[in-house]
Amino acid sequence: MKKQTKRILRIIFIIASISCLWFVPWILVKAWILPLPDTVQEQVNEAIGYGFDGMIVYVDEAGKSPAFYTGGWKDRKNKIPADPHALFKIASISKLYVAVAITKLVNDKRLSLDKTLADYFPELVGRVEHADKITLRLMVQHRSGIPIFTDHPGYWDNPQESSKDVLEYALDLPANFEPGDEYEYSNTNYLLLSRLIGKVVGYSRHQYIKEEILIPLELNNTFSSLSEVNIDDVMSGYYVGYEADLKTSNYGSMIATAQDVGIFLRALNDGSVFNEGGQEIYSSIYVYDHGGLIPGYQSLAEYHKDIDTIVIQFINTTDFDGYDWNLSEIIYSRIVKILRSKKSS
Repeated sequence: MKKQTKRILRIIFIIASISCLWFVPWILVKAWILPLPDTVQEQVNEAIGYGFDGMIVYVDEAGKSPAFYTGGWKDRKNKIPADPHALFKIASISKLYVAVAITKLVNDKRLSLDKTLADYFPELVGRVEHADKITLRLMVQHRSGIPIFTDHPGYWDNPQESSKDVLEYALDLPANFEPGDEYEYSNTNYLLLSRLIGKVVGYSRHQYIKEEILIPLELNNTFSSLSEVNIDDVMSGYYVGYEADLKTSNYGSMIATAQDVGIFLRALNDGSVFNEGGQEIYSSIYVYDHGGLIPGYQSLAEYHKDIDTIVIQFINTTDFDGYDWNLSEIIYSRIVKILRSKKSS
């Protein structure tokens, strides 16, 4: 009887597994199970074969000169090949820069992680639920419960042409949860943190980040907005099913080269971006790697301690279903596996 039960359970497991695979795009399965290429460049070429328009990979292995890998197009329409030094919209990777700026201000005693949203933005009392309980620490850690302005469909309707303050999309709504009870990744938290930086220093947060992070690290190819750059230097961005180039669409993203992001990430992880005491504060409030995603642009930036290597991946294609994001994560993990295998050989 036990053997028969085990046999039945095994059949059920197999059927369930097959059923799950039925709903997984086979392109993801294929990308996962194919034999690992010998080189990063071969993996990039393989990725372009899955339908990505263009790709840049930057690898900084300790003790070696940085390596660059590209595939596909910088500009699909004009048939301009991907340029390893092209500017790219890094989207939410910019949260790392904001978190570092907040850390610096806390370290300088100009901000307190234990003060509340009500303390710093009294005008939001009554418009953000629990404003008197949401601490700066909870905002940095995405545990505030404040509604997410980018979840509002109105945000994506030509934001660069709208005079509306996007924060309004998150106000006068019930909290998503009690402060500190849950984790929910939220762009509203970092919108408020960015504004707080400017409020405390008395000038733009962009200038503060430039003075405190970009200039000391000699990051000459990192910018706060499209208005600061030559648009021809920016990698084109594409959304599956939408023919237009999205590089002129302004969603407020920072812009940088893969190398600049890599240099920043190295300084973040080794602590050299901070003054004394800064890294200890930062380690208590935020992460050391990040991804970024806006229409036409997706990016991954991580430090791999076991091989002392920074890997930055930029891809200029996104889609509605999120499969391209899943695919990019698979490609990224395979690139890291290739690097690890070369370290151990």
